[in-house]
Amino acid sequence: MDQKVDTRSRILDIAEASVLEKGFEATSIEEIVAGAEISRGGFFYHFKDKNALARAMLERYIDAENALYDELFARARELNDDPLHCMLIGLKLLAEMLEDMPSGHPGCVIASTAYQDRLFDEGVRDLNRQAILGWRKRFRGMFEEIAEVYGVKEPVNLDALGDMVSGVVEGGLVLQRALREHNNASEQIMLFRTYLKLLFVPKQT
Repeated sequence: MDQKVDTRSRILDIAEASVLEKGFEATSIEEIVAGAEISRGGFFYHFKDKNALARAMLERYIDAENALYDELFARARELNDDPLHCMLIGLKLLAEMLEDMPSGHPGCVIASTAYQDRLFDEGVRDLNRQAILGWRKRFRGMFEEIAEVYGVKEPVNLDALGDMVSGVVEGGLVLQRALREHNNASEQIMLFRTYLKLLFVPKQT
């Protein structure tokens, strides 16, 4: 059983590295098979086609991202239970984590899938959409908590603000890769953090 799990994980690791480097379309089953040192039959034992592979990659990536956010914001909550300060600390922890990666963040499977969604079936596209909506819900909930305690300087759509967290993180990774500047994603997160400090203000009593 362990060997089967290890082979499946190895296939996913190799596929993810290739997809993040050059995209799904340019990633072939042949190179994955060669990298994993298995037969084509071994690949199809675990994944019936590239859609199944994409779905498994997305599910694994989503689980990892959710676990990361759970951990970072749980740590932030331990340090300060004020909802705004919790958000600011969590973003700082995220920026520091990305900055500490010696080779930079490898990229986002969600973005890679979205860019080439014509390659996939509706199940893969829906999984991608549900992941983004899940992050919107997560961060909107946090902003709702903040809005119960703080006022806002300008009217704001909390769904859009929730999406902005993902947009800033993923956009920063795109800039980082395009410009080959190591700290782009971290700097974008810190700018967003400053925006939140300016947006939310103590309510007048």
